[in-house]
Amino acid sequence: MSNRAVITPLEESSPVSNIRRDALFSDVFTSEWSLWDSLKENVRSVVKPEKLPPLKLTSRPVKVREIWGQSQRPKTAAVGSLIAHGLFFGLIAFALMQPAKQTPQEPPKQVTHLVAPPLSDYMPMQQDPGPAMSGGGGGGDHDIVQAPKGKLPKVSPVQITPPVVITRNDAPKLPVEQTVVAPPKVNLPNASMPTIGDPMAKLAGPPSNGVGSSAGIGAGSGGGIGSGAGAGLGPGSGGGFGGGVYKVGGGVSAPRLLVSPDPEYSEEARKAKYQGTVVVWMILGPDGRPQKLKIQRALGMGLDEKALEAVKQWRFEPAKKDNQPVAVAISVEVNFHLY
Repeated sequence: MSNRAVITPLEESSPVSNIRRDALFSDVFTSEWSLWDSLKENVRSVVKPEKLPPLKLTSRPVKVREIWGQSQRPKTAAVGSLIAHGLFFGLIAFALMQPAKQTPQEPPKQVTHLVAPPLSDYMPMQQDPGPAMSGGGGGGDHDIVQAPKGKLPKVSPVQITPPVVITRNDAPKLPVEQTVVAPPKVNLPNASMPTIGDPMAKLAGPPSNGVGSSAGIGAGSGGGIGSGAGAGLGPGSGGGFGGGVYKVGGGVSAPRLLVSPDPEYSEEARKAKYQGTVVVWMILGPDGRPQKLKIQRALGMGLDEKALEAVKQWRFEPAKKDNQPVAVAISVEVNFHLY
């Protein structure tokens, strides 16, 4: 229950109401009311306040709907809510207590290991090629046809008589067995032929020492067999077999420098105060003289040409194989420094 107050209007006979009504009427309908009159009225109300009669209030209770009381919902709704919440939390607890499902694992696959059968009985036999070689030789007698295929003469580190197919002197004063220069432990290619010739030739033909020169057999020069230069076999030089020339090591001693004139400085490099080292590759012959010089590492400014000119004048004690001079491929450095 709540109380509602009802305020009754002032009586018409009240003096206060008459004053306020007159003031309101004068303020609204006339312009006589001024700021000065308002000020005097305010001062008078402060100095001599007017006593107003007590306010008469009349009130009566009014019955209204109770909105703050207890809920009038039926008890069955509350019970249903509690049951629903209990089922929800029970399902969550049941799900958490269940063990995790494991993914089924595939059974391990069986692996079959293949073993390669031994094939050694079906493979061709491998022969030991022996120590690595380099070098070669060649020869000839200015014949018209190429030298025929044939076997090698005796292998020796020193050659006295070059090999030939056609002997020009049938009655020498001191016969010496023909030889070809190569280390004795190196397996050289040889042909199973009755006569001496070039084992690297393709065909057997009429007897001929070959189109080369300086004795020997083949198309080269130097008293050997083949197209190289030297007393060895095959396309190379300086004796031996395998192509190219000998290299220091493997039974080949290093050459020793005897005479080495200093190179001249080019005018361009001198003005620029340019310094450095030129590397020259060359073949050092059995006589100790440089041959076939090439610039392996250039320097520029005219110093490469000066290095070649200087190295051509150098003299060496030649490299040796089994105490015999042989041609070797070496590289030398030529230094250019301003002092």
